[in-house]
Formats: sequence, C-alpha cells, structure tokens
Amino acid sequence: MSVTAQMVKELRDKCGAGMMDCKRALAETDGNMEEAVKILRTKGMASADKKSARAANEGLVDAYIHGSGNLGVLVEINCETDFVARNEEFRAFAHDVAMHIAASAPEYVRREDVPEDVTAGEIEIYKAQARETGKPENVLEKIAEGKLNKFYSQIVLLEQPFVKDPDKTIDALRRELVAKVGENIEVRRFSRYVLGQDAV
Repeated sequence: MSVTAQMVKELRDKCGAGMMDCKRALAETDGNMEEAVKILRTKGMASADKKSARAANEGLVDAYIHGSGNLGVLVEINCETDFVARNEEFRAFAHDVAMHIAASAPEYVRREDVPEDVTAGEIEIYKAQARETGKPENVLEKIAEGKLNKFYSQIVLLEQPFVKDPDKTIDALRRELVAKVGENIEVRRFSRYVLGQDAV
C-alpha cells in the first residue's frame, strides 16, 4: 500500500513524531494507523529512556489554585533548554501535572523517595494479611510485592494514573513528551497546600 502525505500528517498529529519516522512506520505496517502509532510510541519510549541520563537544569515552576482558593499546588518541572521550557506543550504538561497533584494528592515524586521504613512496614502488613488468609509462606513475598506496587500507584506521583486519562500514568505522559521534544524532562518536586493544613 502506498503511504500518502495525508496519512503521514495524520500520524504526526497523533503522536508528534518526525515526518520520516511516521512515513517509515506507516510503510512498515502497510498503512495501519494504530500499528504505526504503537511502533512510534515504542521507539519514543526507548529514546526517552536514553535521554533520562542527561542533565535537566532549565524548566519552570507552575502553580494551580483550585476553585475558591482553598487548595493550591506548586510543581517544578525541569528540561534541558530554555527553548523547551517556553514550549506550549511543556507548559501544558506542567500545568496538567500541577492540576493532577491537586486532585490526586500524591506524597512522593518517585518510589525511590518513599522512606525505607514506610516500605518495610507496608511489606510486613501485606505479609501478615496474606498469612491470615492461609497463604503458604513461599508465596507471601510475591503477594506483598504486588500489593506494594498498588500502594506506590496511590502515593507516588509518577506512578499514579493521570486524572484526565487514567489509562496513562504521569510517567507515561512525561515519557511521551520526552519523545516529542527530544529532551530529558523531570518532575523535580512539588508542594500541595490545603487551607488550614501543613503543606505536603
């Protein structure tokens, strides 16, 4: 099947990849748009992984104030250049993350930020719960691991399902943007303020 310019444009609009990459992906999939998107997303994720080692010292601090002003969020998102920091998609991502933090109340940016004693305590609770239901000792570790991943998806920002699209995590959203802009992007830190409570 011949790949038309219209098909390439449609694919570019969907995933933001380069024109030649879109053309190759469509040729590889005989014009199947969904399969081409999958190929480009896979390649984009791989390139996002490579870029994660690069220093991200530019960026912005975004603020989100909810409703009547009783809930607010400040979030710092970093990238490699001020050119990307001024990019509309980067700014929209930062604002979406701030809004998500307001709605989902994460406690940590990444799982490595969760204190070891909190993690160890959770594992002990999960093992004890599994033991209570009569599960054999040799599967307790596996069960605890599964429950710990669920726990992380509730309290760790990058692992939470995005409020506007629960099929994607915040980290998947970040990696998609990395693939589009070609730079490393990091969520550095955040503070969530609720009127009358200490900031998180």
